[in-house]
Amino acid sequence: MKRLLEICRNKYFIATAAFVVWMLFFDKNDMLSQYEFRTEVNKLQEEKDFYTEETAKVKKDLNELNTNLKTAEKFAREKYYMKKPNEDVFVIIKEAPKD
Repeated sequence: MKRLLEICRNKYFIATAAFVVWMLFFDKNDMLSQYEFRTEVNKLQEEKDFYTEETAKVKKDLNELNTNLKTAEKFAREKYYMKKPNEDVFVIIKEAPKD
């Protein structure tokens, strides 16, 4: 017990303990801030991945539309509900199964 008390009174121990407490709780880059920054970075990375995938899909669709006329017609009919003269378009929406 006496040995522990001597260590706690040592000026180097006190300075080190004060430094650690300062860095963990009071500094602008404390542990809580670091945790919040990491969660924000993870969220932004997920958004980046999502938008990268969406961009790839749109580029693929654009390439198909530019190269194939039948694909352009199909795209116009499905996305914008366009139709030929004297033609009716019926939109069928599937409902989610009820439990």
